[in-house]
Amino acid sequence: MDISNKSRTRAIIEAHEFKFKKKFGQNFLTDANILRKIIGAAELDQDVAVIEVGPGIGALTEYIARAAGSVVAYEIDTTLIPILSDVLSLYPNVEVRNEDILKADVGIMISEKFSDFNEIAVVANLPYYITTPILMGLIEARLPIDRYVVMMQYEVARRLSAVPGTKDYNALSIAVQYYCDVEIAINVPRDVFIPAPNVDSAVVVLKRKKVSSVVVEDEVFFMDLVHACFKQRRKTLLNNLSTYFEDLNKDEITRKLESIGISPSVRAEALPIEDFARLTDLFTKSF
Repeated sequence: MDISNKSRTRAIIEAHEFKFKKKFGQNFLTDANILRKIIGAAELDQDVAVIEVGPGIGALTEYIARAAGSVVAYEIDTTLIPILSDVLSLYPNVEVRNEDILKADVGIMISEKFSDFNEIAVVANLPYYITTPILMGLIEARLPIDRYVVMMQYEVARRLSAVPGTKDYNALSIAVQYYCDVEIAINVPRDVFIPAPNVDSAVVVLKRKKVSSVVVEDEVFFMDLVHACFKQRRKTLLNNLSTYFEDLNKDEITRKLESIGISPSVRAEALPIEDFARLTDLFTKSF
């Protein structure tokens, strides 16, 4: 019987006297159909190695292990390690590491464990309270990860995949889309988890761009500038930039914006990523 079967999930929890910890955002998926869809979206085979974050009691891990060549799962909760050792004992291609993914040296792990694999994927039901730090930490580290197939809060999924001119489009949309092509693959209702979260979820597929759609001279400045432009969402681009650039007055900023055909009165949410790249290069040359 699969770990994800509701009766088996409850039996594992009871047998090990496991107590859910709110600080880790633990919600165990109990829907085999959704798990199969996740594996399908991840395009796994024996030539693919997988990084999982927050395996819980191993429901998703089990499905990954059946399809992929190797799995390294990072679990921060020490009390789950003996449970995972027990329920995943039939899968020799799985290694569980009792580490905080935000502190782990994933790059070294990849070079030690995954050097013989053609592709690397992150497949995970991410803890909702730290979804963005985990995802951006891995993406910005420029690790040799080909794709991310990750479950998250539906609202966050909408932001990651949002386009200019929509209410969900923000700095996070641009930061992720700078590195990856993004799409929502699966909508997941809250009632397929134990315990049920307070929000609905979605599985998002992020595929690393071989060639970025934009090129900037300074990526760190690019990200800082994007966040500055969205600092106060209802303010115009001119007002947000004048707050960010304390040494430039509004007239100077206006002239610069108009020199590349961007209206000072526009709001950041209306600008595509290409315009933020042009802004970055424009202001980089000013300093």
